[in-house]
Amino acid sequence: MTGFALAIHGGCGVMAKLDLSEAEWQAARNDLGRALVAGHAVLAAGGRALDAVQAAVMVMEDSPHFNAGHGAALNENGIHELDASIMDGETLAAGAVCAAQHIRNPVAAARAVLDHGDAVLLAGAAADRFAARMGLPTEPQDYFTTERRKQALAAMKAHVAAGTEAGAKEAEKHGTVGAVALDLHGHLAAATSTGGYNNKPDGRVGDSPVIGAGTYARDGVCAVSGTGKGEYFIRHVVGHEIAARMAYLGEDLSTAAERVVMEDLKPHNIGAGLVAVAANGDIAAPYNTDGMFRGWVTADGRFHVASHAEVFEYVPKDDPA
Repeated sequence: MTGFALAIHGGCGVMAKLDLSEAEWQAARNDLGRALVAGHAVLAAGGRALDAVQAAVMVMEDSPHFNAGHGAALNENGIHELDASIMDGETLAAGAVCAAQHIRNPVAAARAVLDHGDAVLLAGAAADRFAARMGLPTEPQDYFTTERRKQALAAMKAHVAAGTEAGAKEAEKHGTVGAVALDLHGHLAAATSTGGYNNKPDGRVGDSPVIGAGTYARDGVCAVSGTGKGEYFIRHVVGHEIAARMAYLGEDLSTAAERVVMEDLKPHNIGAGLVAVAANGDIAAPYNTDGMFRGWVTADGRFHVASHAEVFEYVPKDDPA
């Protein structure tokens, strides 16, 4: 193996271009770029894909522009319940947390679950207690709250009251962040983190912490991180389905990913997207909404970020701050 690859997403169903100022769009793209830089630094130094995806996702969890960590969605009771998972394609080891309320970086807790090895998925208050025992930073609920998420919750409640929930904008519904990577040693990894969807039922858990659905990695095949209506990603076991199509039907990454997003999920009329990387370094990022926050690094070391159709080059600043 002579190369590495990295791709990230910050959720599909992004807002219409006119919903934010150009400065706000630029800020979101900058944070995508910063996430790419964090993951790329690990891979360029010969580090593990597992460490790279965690590093990239943590940057997006700390950003207010994405629905994970700081800036996560609020459930029907105005509470943040956070989900995340991470998977090592070399060993198929995985870790996840769901319905946590105080973990600053849920993907770091998922990684701790993986490293601890006793479980794959920890839920609710037990996940919060585990993170605290592992020395991971925890926060009060208001740390995760942003004005935009409050407005989205109010908008979704208004839709429910008016019976127009099906017509809500994708950006009012959900969002997720994720990363996939191939390292110099030929190993794959994937990680995903989310606050779920706005006004979700108390205790609802989506696909992001479900291994094989929202997150999957298998050496020699692919790594996948999804974003969209999680219930359907769970039903279709999307991450594993893409890997299975490649392994058993011989499809390439682009074909397998496109068929799952654009054909298998299409009859459900839901927003869906994902990023994936194959064992040969190919990258796919299909989505069926107006946009998807996404980014990737090309073989020449250039960083690319996008929200809608237009793709921008991100030039890292000399000062990492």
